[in-house]
Amino acid sequence: MSSHSTTYVPKNAAAKWLESRLPIIGLVHSSFVAFPVPRNLTYFWTFGAILMVMLVIQLVTGIVLAMHYTPHADHAFTSVEHIMRNVEYGWLLRYMHANGASFFFIAVYIHIFRGLFYGSYKAPREVLWILGVIILLLMMATAFMGYVLPWGQMSFWGATVITNLFSVIPLVGDTIVSFLWGGYSVGNPTLNRFFSLHYLLPFMILGVAMLHVWALHVPGNNNPTGVPIKSGKDAVPFHPYMTVKDTFSIVCFLAVYAWFVFYLPNYLGHADNYVPANPSATPAHIVPEWYFLPFYAILRAVPDALLGVILMFASIAVLAFLPWLDTSRVRSGSYRPVFKVLFWGFVVTCLMLGWLGSRPAEGIYVILSQIFTFLYFAYFLIAMPLLGLLEKPLPLPNSITEAVLGKKAASGSGMPVGAAAEPQSKG
Repeated sequence: MSSHSTTYVPKNAAAKWLESRLPIIGLVHSSFVAFPVPRNLTYFWTFGAILMVMLVIQLVTGIVLAMHYTPHADHAFTSVEHIMRNVEYGWLLRYMHANGASFFFIAVYIHIFRGLFYGSYKAPREVLWILGVIILLLMMATAFMGYVLPWGQMSFWGATVITNLFSVIPLVGDTIVSFLWGGYSVGNPTLNRFFSLHYLLPFMILGVAMLHVWALHVPGNNNPTGVPIKSGKDAVPFHPYMTVKDTFSIVCFLAVYAWFVFYLPNYLGHADNYVPANPSATPAHIVPEWYFLPFYAILRAVPDALLGVILMFASIAVLAFLPWLDTSRVRSGSYRPVFKVLFWGFVVTCLMLGWLGSRPAEGIYVILSQIFTFLYFAYFLIAMPLLGLLEKPLPLPNSITEAVLGKKAASGSGMPVGAAAEPQSKG
């Protein structure tokens, strides 16, 4: 997994025997114990570990729930009620799984915004970034299909609305919709397909996440300055420095997660999903889960259905091209004053799109959705390419140690303070 040679030394004959045949302990040691990380990493760099913990929680609770769930249109809703009322600790498993999806997205959105601000997508981390975008797409597909499984009113009508979107695709749209439905409307075959895919996709996420970690260990971690590691004093071993920090962040994150599970279990859900699916009664306002709302607002921002679908998928796909859209040689947003202002404007744009996605598609809400959709794409397609040509960045530190301790302290420790910093787009 790591491109760094291991310093692991087996302590006994059994360990030596295993290491000579399957050096898995040495691999773990080089990747998660002795692996050098920048000494200035903040708590924003702990969300990768948080996401791995949340993925394990989702896998374990999902597998157990699948043992009691019935993927049939006539029995799905009652099987969920059975889990809640009759299965021992079934209520806990379901609330952990349902709220776990929301907290998974909270962590991944913070992880993405951190990467956007500190330029973690720049060379040589392009593949790492693209794998992250793939994970996001798999997460969204998994969450959507999971939301359909309770077979409540919002589940049924959400599936109907979203799957119908594919019908606007020229030539193959109707074929895709028929495949997803398994017939001529959303029904039992649809539920079976979604259950199968919802069970499969998390294991695909796990596989891509392992590739993501592997891709991280080749160039190493980015850091708040964007300056690459230049000596041993710029780095510390992953254990105990990052393991302690990761553990503290995981405990704090899980404490908030547990608060929602035990005290606000339905706060992030929708009340209509506690009503059995009824194809004859359309809910007054069909909305997806909160983590889809920005993309839902983009979908509804234009009157043309095909253009709306294209913009919705483009809003995610554009992230994969960010390593080439950003033309600045400076990696970290901390040293880019104009970029910093535009970045926080982009954060506000995403929050506004999320709010607009929860509003009815009428009147001023449509106009605002169009404005913020334009701002969303303008950030990537106009601002990012032009900023690299027009912006004057602040002076960069010569090393991570200088950024942490100051120039005098770094000079006193024997660091080559006068050395020119390596171009950040290459480190």
